[in-house]
Amino acid sequence: MLAPIPWAGRVWALPVLTALAPSERFCQERGRRHKTLLDWGRQMALQARRWLPERDLILVTDSGFSALLFLDAMRRGGITAITRLRLDAALYEPAPMRLPGTLGRPRRKGARLPTLAEVLAATSTHWQTVRVPGWYGAAERTIEITSATAVWQHGGLLVVPIRWVLIRDPLNRFAPQALLCTDPTRDPAQIVRWFVRRWQVEVTFQEARSHLGIETQRQWSDKAIARTTPCLLALFSIVTLMAGRLPARERRQVAQAAWYRKPQPTFSDALAAVRLAIWREQAFVTSRRRSNSTKVRFALPDAWAYALCHAA
Repeated sequence: MLAPIPWAGRVWALPVLTALAPSERFCQERGRRHKTLLDWGRQMALQARRWLPERDLILVTDSGFSALLFLDAMRRGGITAITRLRLDAALYEPAPMRLPGTLGRPRRKGARLPTLAEVLAATSTHWQTVRVPGWYGAAERTIEITSATAVWQHGGLLVVPIRWVLIRDPLNRFAPQALLCTDPTRDPAQIVRWFVRRWQVEVTFQEARSHLGIETQRQWSDKAIARTTPCLLALFSIVTLMAGRLPARERRQVAQAAWYRKPQPTFSDALAAVRLAIWREQAFVTSRRRSNSTKVRFALPDAWAYALCHAA
């Protein structure tokens, strides 16, 4: 399945895996074992790894997947996971090499490192200026980052080696935030660019829900639910690809509202442009086969048709 990134005059497509995640109450009523979102996410990511053993898989998630057990499973599965990291996370140096003849259990971590909140406040921290294109759907944004490697461990759980990236805005337009990557060899600037792309996928699902009814449809059959969501996502792809084939003047039309102005077309504009093109072919184009026709058929004005396309 293809999930196009939000409409902005260019068409990019990303492969998307979807899975139904029943609630805990739903599973209890039917006597089934409940699987959390972490379980579903781990299963889907590892399944993608089995399907694509030679590909470099980058998994970008929100803070709900910032769990050590999940991140360790991604690391062992050869999947690079990128997610948010708390500024007060317990970070440590790697465990020192075990000397010959040392008794007892081997150490799992080294000395405690300063928290990212302390790194943020320290005047000795070296910051690197980076330009990130497409910052959360906007234009290019200039930010400052600093990065290092560490191991993350908490409460007797697994130890996961990570690369953390601390981000701040020189103009203080957003609060400082931190990211982690389970592959310590990745470039910090590339980690930030990968994470920003997650916003485009989120907007894709939001647009599909607002304009195509995904997650709001009502069916009585489990099979109907499993079929409808992929079909609606496929419809999103079809609309976006069809809009990309329209003339530039039609696909760049933007509906302006009284309370804000859109600098670029969105999916709603692409959907209206595709509707208008289809309606013209089906109903608004007069037949050219009869050259001697005397009766003039009514043609809907373009302004009316465009307004109806947005209201449909």
